[in-house]
Amino acid sequence: MSILSTSSVGQSFGAYDVFSGVTVSIPNDGKIGLVGPNGVGKTTLLYILVGMSSPSAGSVHIARGTRLGYLSQESSDAFLGRSHSVYAEMLTVFAELRATADRLRAMEATMAEGEFNDELFATYSALQEKFEHDGGYDYDLRIRQVLTGLGFDDVSWAQSLDYLSGGQKTRALLARLLLEKPDLLVLDEPTNHLDVQAIEWLEGMLRLWDGALLIVSHDRYFLDRVVNTIWEMSHVGIETYRGNYSAYLLQRQDRWQQKQIAFDTFKAHALKEMDYIRRNIAGQRTQMAQGKLSRLAREVEAVRVGGLDIIGTLNSKGWLQVSNQLDLRRPAQRVGELHDAISSLRPPTRPPVLKMRLHTAMRSGNIVLRTTGLEVGYPGLSLFKTEDIELFREEAAALIGPNGSGKTTFLRTILEEMPPLAGEIKLGASLKVGYFAQAHDSLNPESTVLNELLAHKHMLLGEARSYLARFLFQGDDVYSQIGTLSGGERARLALAILVLEEANFLLLDEPTNHLDIPAQEELQMALEAFAGTILLVSHDRYLVDRLGTQIWALEDGRLHVHNGPYQEYLAWREQETSAAKTEMQAESSSTEPTGNGRTLSKNEQRKWTDQLQTIENQVHAAEEK
Repeated sequence: MSILSTSSVGQSFGAYDVFSGVTVSIPNDGKIGLVGPNGVGKTTLLYILVGMSSPSAGSVHIARGTRLGYLSQESSDAFLGRSHSVYAEMLTVFAELRATADRLRAMEATMAEGEFNDELFATYSALQEKFEHDGGYDYDLRIRQVLTGLGFDDVSWAQSLDYLSGGQKTRALLARLLLEKPDLLVLDEPTNHLDVQAIEWLEGMLRLWDGALLIVSHDRYFLDRVVNTIWEMSHVGIETYRGNYSAYLLQRQDRWQQKQIAFDTFKAHALKEMDYIRRNIAGQRTQMAQGKLSRLAREVEAVRVGGLDIIGTLNSKGWLQVSNQLDLRRPAQRVGELHDAISSLRPPTRPPVLKMRLHTAMRSGNIVLRTTGLEVGYPGLSLFKTEDIELFREEAAALIGPNGSGKTTFLRTILEEMPPLAGEIKLGASLKVGYFAQAHDSLNPESTVLNELLAHKHMLLGEARSYLARFLFQGDDVYSQIGTLSGGERARLALAILVLEEANFLLLDEPTNHLDIPAQEELQMALEAFAGTILLVSHDRYLVDRLGTQIWALEDGRLHVHNGPYQEYLAWREQETSAAKTEMQAESSSTEPTGNGRTLSKNEQRKWTDQLQTIENQVHAAEEK
C-alpha cells in the first residue's frame, strides 16, 4: 500500500524548469534514499511532498490519516518562541500520556481514601492497561535514549532552547521527530550535525523504523545501512533502483550500458529504414516507403524529446497523445529532413561530473611520516597523546574521532603551522605535501575562480578555462567571485588547485564535505588510483572504508593505530565493546539493582533520577503559571 504518491510533478520558477516528470510512490514500509547532483531540486521536491510548497505541474496524493514528520537541513527556526528546556520539549510529545498519568494518580488517591467501587476499579484498570500499552511507563527511557544517542549530554537536557546553536536545534528537532514516530519521516541531510557515534546510533534506530522513510543524504555509508530503495533524481524525473546504495551503483552501471545498447539498436534500425525509404520513395513501393517515413519520423521526434522509453508509449497511445504530453515538433516529412533528424540524435549521456586525476611530480622515500613521543594541542590544553607512528609510501591512513578531539590540529602540526606540545614529527625524504583544508581558508574570497587558479599556476586563458571545465566551472562561472560560491563550488576549486600541485603526500581534511555524491565518487576513484601517500581526516565512512589501510582512532585523549582496513577496525571495536559490557554486567550482578522508575503505585519498579525529577518539577511549575 502506498502512503504517498505523485503524478508528473514538476516545479518551475519563471522560465526556469527545476525539474519535471516526477512520478513515484512510497510504500508504507519503504525506506528510500533520494540522491542526485546538487541543484537538481531534491530539497524543493521534499517541500512539495510534505505540503510546504505547491508544484507547478502534477499532483501529490497522501493517504488519509498519514502523519508526516519533516527535518530540514537547517532547523534553527524550529523552536521560535519556546524558552523551555530540551528535555521539556521532548516531554511535549507525550502530553496525552502525562495527562493520563495524572488521571490515574487522581484515581489512586480516591481509592486510597476508601472510595472504592467496581465501576471506578474497572475504569482505572482499563485506563491503566491502555497507558501501559501506549508506552506510559517507558517514555522517559525513550527520551533519555534518543537524546543520548544524538549526542546531548545530561547538562544540555536542562538547557533552554533559546541558547542552542543551529546544529543543536536541528538535532533537537530530529530527536522530537524520532519520539513522535510519524508514519512517514522525511529527512533532509540528517547526518550534517552529527558525529560518527551519533550517526551510527541513528542508523540503528532507522533500520528498525516501523514506518516509511524518505532521506536525502550525501552520506553513502549511511544510505548503504538504512535504505532499501534509491531514487536517482535528474531535471527530467526520478529513476527507481531497488536495494541500498551499493546495489544502486551496480544497477546504475548496468542501466547506462543498456541505454547505450538500446540507442545503438534504435539508430541502426532508423538507418536501415532510412535506406529502404531512400531507395523506394520514388519507385513502385512509394506508398509503403511513405508509410515508413511517416512512422519513423514520429519515432525519431519522440526519441529526441522523450528518450527511447517513449517508443512503447507511442505505440500504445498514439502520436497525438504523446505529442501533447511532450510538446513535440512537427515530424519530418521529407527524406532530407528525416536524415538530418536521425543524424542529430544524441546518445544517452550521464550527468556531468568533475574529472580529476592525481599525479605526483616525484617518488617519495619509503618512510613518509614518523612520530616519537608525540603530544598535540595548545599551550595549557593537551588534545591527545599518541603511540609512536610510522606511515609508509602508498599507504592511506584514516584519522577518525569526535569533533574537537584534535584531528585538524594534528594536520596543522604536521604542516609545522604549530609546534607539538611534546615529542617530534619527522617527514620523509623527497616529499611534496598537498593540503586540502576543511574550511578552504587558503582561497581568497575577493578573487575570481579563474584568477585564483592562475595564481597557483601560469596557464593560457583557454587552457585554464578548459581545465576548470573539468571541475564543472563552465562559461561565466570562471568569473564568479570566490566569496559568492557555495560550499560545493569552493570544494571543487580547492580540488582543482590541489591536483595542480602534483604532491606525493596528501593531507586531506574532510574533502567530501559539501560535495554531492557524483563528485564524491569521482574523488574516491582519483584517490584510489593515486600513487602517493594519504592522511585522511573524514567523517565519510564510505571513503574511509574504501581507502584506509590504517585507521588512526582518537578517543579519550589518545590516538590508537589499527593496522588494517576500516571493517577490521569496526570488528575489533565491537569485540572491545562487548567485552566491556560483559564486565559491567558481571560487576552489576554482584550489587543490588536500583530502578529507574515507574511513577504509578501499582508499577513502582523504577524511580526518576534526581536530575530528571528536578526538570519534571520545573515543567509542571511552568505549566501552572
